[in-house]
Amino acid sequence: MLDEARRSVVRWAPELAARTPGRSGNLSRRDGDRVAVSPSGIPYADLEVADVPVVTLDGERVAGDRVPSSETPLHAAVYRELEPGAVVHAHAPWATTLAALRRDLPPVHYALARAGGRVPVADYATYGTAELAANVVAAMAGAGTTACLLANHGVVATGDDLDAAFETLDAVEFTARVFVQAAGVGEPALLPAEEIDRVADAFETYGQG
Repeated sequence: MLDEARRSVVRWAPELAARTPGRSGNLSRRDGDRVAVSPSGIPYADLEVADVPVVTLDGERVAGDRVPSSETPLHAAVYRELEPGAVVHAHAPWATTLAALRRDLPPVHYALARAGGRVPVADYATYGTAELAANVVAAMAGAGTTACLLANHGVVATGDDLDAAFETLDAVEFTARVFVQAAGVGEPALLPAEEIDRVADAFETYGQG
């Protein structure tokens, strides 16, 4: 079941391991009304397709022997309410620095257009809970973004697939680093919303087509 989605999780898992410490962080790929999600507590370097559980949009496991990620409620809620194709949750250090400060990430660089502009902070709740899932959905839906910071926790990024979700994650992490570094020197200048919109449109046709 969901072989392609499960293979995608395995393929991208090492990329998540490179961006987040230890066995923390999780990722998933949707296919219709089913989701392939990373398992709980297995080192991503050792992950195989058979290790990737499949859950419903309510988070119920329907395939695979491994226990799904503790953040499956978050992934399921984002899929139900916002309907992306993939979700990545990481404890990337610069984004998590802002999350610990409970500060939105403002558009100090046009890369943030990949996330829709200013990235909000979701209210704090214990990891793995329905409350955290609801807070993430509320933050992203309210801001109209494809990413959000999790207060004192980390970052969530979404996309049509895991390739796009990781592009968003990297854009948020890069911009968070630029913002924190610039704020240590002075007051960073922000790009206006119309410029973020213009860049977002340009990204749609960027590359080789």
